Amino acid sequence: MAQLNPADLYDIDSLLSEEERMIRDSVARFVDERAMPIIAEHFDNATFPRELIAEVADLGLLGSSIEGYGCAGLGSVSYGLICQELERCDSGLRSFVSVQSSLAMYPIYAYGSEEQRERWLPGMARGEIIGCFGLTESHGGSDPGAMKTHARRDGDDWIINGSKMWITNGSIADIAVVWAKTEEGIMGFVVEKGMAGFDAPEIHSKMSLRASVTSELYFDNVRVPEANRLPNVVGLKGPLGCLTQARYGITWGPIGSAIACMTEVLDYTADRELFGRPLAANQAVQIRVADMARRITAAQLISLRLGRLKEEGKMAPTQVSLAKWNNVRMALDIARDCRDLLGGSGITTEYQAIRHMLNLESVITYEGTETVHQLVIGRELTGINAF
Repeated sequence: MAQLNPADLYDIDSLLSEEERMIRDSVARFVDERAMPIIAEHFDNATFPRELIAEVADLGLLGSSIEGYGCAGLGSVSYGLICQELERCDSGLRSFVSVQSSLAMYPIYAYGSEEQRERWLPGMARGEIIGCFGLTESHGGSDPGAMKTHARRDGDDWIINGSKMWITNGSIADIAVVWAKTEEGIMGFVVEKGMAGFDAPEIHSKMSLRASVTSELYFDNVRVPEANRLPNVVGLKGPLGCLTQARYGITWGPIGSAIACMTEVLDYTADRELFGRPLAANQAVQIRVADMARRITAAQLISLRLGRLKEEGKMAPTQVSLAKWNNVRMALDIARDCRDLLGGSGITTEYQAIRHMLNLESVITYEGTETVHQLVIGRELTGINAF
């Protein structure tokens, strides 16, 4: 028998279409050739690799699941594989694409007017217009319904006041899709860079997602025209629908992180000798990498099935919660274990494990903490809301 692929023990590759494999492999080449050589330095310097945006756009990775408007119109599994390969490099790179695609472009596509779609989506697909998503507030966290940001009508305009926190892409964004309370319910608005009273300072001193831009958003009597209000949704179902799209991609991303960490450790333990033999010859090491492969395989099967359900229009938010919880926890545990197996080398960004480990501390928190997703599943099983 041929030796199995350590990163694909159940031959997931054979369950993919030719197009899906081609997309995955093209993103993998981009990651290996263009992103991997520079990502550690960007992480060390706490800078986002903006020089990669044009190449990401040229590959068709921005808004890849959207039909028309210069977007690729790819299937859900293809989008998942894109997220997997990008996060194999770094969660910050995947987060940029996730926010641009699922949290900025998707609401304009799903809830916007045709004029708004034509105005913004083609430029966003080309990477010429960068977007961010303003929902989370500093006091609210996991309770978006408690938002204080509000908008009131003033003639043909809206006046927005409030603030948002932990916003990926915020300081480099040309537009922000902002959710605010109104007398008619929660609504979405496209706030443009340069509008009077709008500011997006970057958050510094982060020990996680350092190769990503994270910002606050401030709105001080920001005047937004009615033409910038998303007309086709009212209520929390709007932003929560966006989060479901983004969380789906997040179920795939950490698989890439885990594969990167495990692959690095397999190479390291094969080469590193202690007490006259390679580390890989120790039972303790083999048991630990075997457990990594078990957990990666389970995550791969969960996300693939979830992607097929999504393509069939059958995906439920609870299923996304289970996958996000399982897969991010899997990747974080593997990254921590790999950091340990690397010994002293594991604390430097010369190796990948600690970078992935630190990034995943954010991924397990944003877009629904682990506890929130556990409670979503608990509610599904018992019929009782424990929030």
